[in-house]
Amino acid sequence: MSEIDFAFQPALEQAKRIRQKELSPLELLDFYLERIERYDSRVGSYFTVMPELARRDAQAKTEQLAATNDPASLPPFFGVPLPIKDLNAVAQMPCSAGVAALRDQIPEYEDGMVTKLRQAGFVLLGKTATSQLGSMPYTEPNGFPPTRNPWHLEHTPGGSSGGAAAAVAAGLSPVAQGSDGGGSIRIPSACCGLLGIKPSRGRISSAPVGDRLHGMATDGPIARTVADAAAMLDAMSGYIWGDPYWLGQPNPSFWEATHQATGSLRIAYATSMPGLPPASDIAKQAVLDTTQRLCELGHEATEACPDFQGLVEPFTTIFAAAVSSAGMAKSALEPINRMLAEKGEQISAGEYLQSIRQLQILARQIVGFFQDVDVLVLPVLLHPPIRVGEWSQLPLEEILDRITRWIAPCPPFNATGQPAIALPAGFDGNGLPVSVQLVGKPAAEATLIAVASQLEAAYPWYQYYPEAFAG
Repeated sequence: MSEIDFAFQPALEQAKRIRQKELSPLELLDFYLERIERYDSRVGSYFTVMPELARRDAQAKTEQLAATNDPASLPPFFGVPLPIKDLNAVAQMPCSAGVAALRDQIPEYEDGMVTKLRQAGFVLLGKTATSQLGSMPYTEPNGFPPTRNPWHLEHTPGGSSGGAAAAVAAGLSPVAQGSDGGGSIRIPSACCGLLGIKPSRGRISSAPVGDRLHGMATDGPIARTVADAAAMLDAMSGYIWGDPYWLGQPNPSFWEATHQATGSLRIAYATSMPGLPPASDIAKQAVLDTTQRLCELGHEATEACPDFQGLVEPFTTIFAAAVSSAGMAKSALEPINRMLAEKGEQISAGEYLQSIRQLQILARQIVGFFQDVDVLVLPVLLHPPIRVGEWSQLPLEEILDRITRWIAPCPPFNATGQPAIALPAGFDGNGLPVSVQLVGKPAAEATLIAVASQLEAAYPWYQYYPEAFAG
């Protein structure tokens, strides 16, 4: 197998090779560490790499593999490397949240979701780049090199999980963990030609702490294949005592859903969305092409969309309050986050609660649309990825307006807590990936995963990779 085939091989296939003792966890780790050393200066996907810590774990797993007589009993991702987004706490690893002043801060706890990923057998590589506080849909925090899109280095990989998506797209990790409070898994997955799942509210625990976005944010997987993302979602999911929201474990598993027939589903699609800015021609065409594929697969499609009008104001209020509640010194914040924090400080408790109520009313209306719809097909982004630094010199209010006009199809489903999957749908004239999102009924990730598997079989996007990282 060539290096390029190995670098972009699905994580589940790598785990299978380890269980068959064709490959050791230490060999696989060293392979990715060498690629990170060679390539990451081009893309800036990692804030921190922890080779010594990772090698100790990989060595222990290599010895465990040699001693076992039943490799099939090992966890599903035994020995596979995985990075964690630098918004999440990992024992013995720095957690900066994209704030340069905190780049050496070591948390005193580990996120429960991270512990679950360890239990699934992953070897933790390090921390991937994020926008400051995870607040921006591009990854250019002050004090760090900007993260770049492996498909076109002058463009952004999106954000806030930009480092996670760039690492997978460049073959610097087989899969990655991200988080999504307004599109931050789906946006970078779309920019980088990957599959990203924003799970339902309550699917993944936020233990041992709470959340600052009133249930709108969640962790989730970023991968090249549906099976990898589904199996990783299985590993991440599950209630931990004290969680404010929770869902039962899926039966069958999300991985098993990749092999399940769905029958004919009711598909809605939209290229023009009430309450949102207009989409570019390439975004519209991606929705139409995907819908046509779904019809060819036996599903029934109707052009329809919920009404998203009224979302921006309450969402922005809650988001500004979240930035303010992070408790960062103003001097440590970049200008746009400083502005959001100052807005958040001016929001009264009554105004905050009223925004939540408005958002919940709108969410009920959106979810009601899905009584007669199984899957909704929308753009992820309303136009292609921007260039690195493209908006950096604009007035702050104009930046926020342009962000809205780029990522508008994503936040509604953070508000509702519904599952959504970003998946590749081709390339534009500049060679940048184009994507669509599939949105499902509440807690219906399995249906979305089954449909995504059908589309993956019809259009196997995982066979494509950026040629600049094929050496």
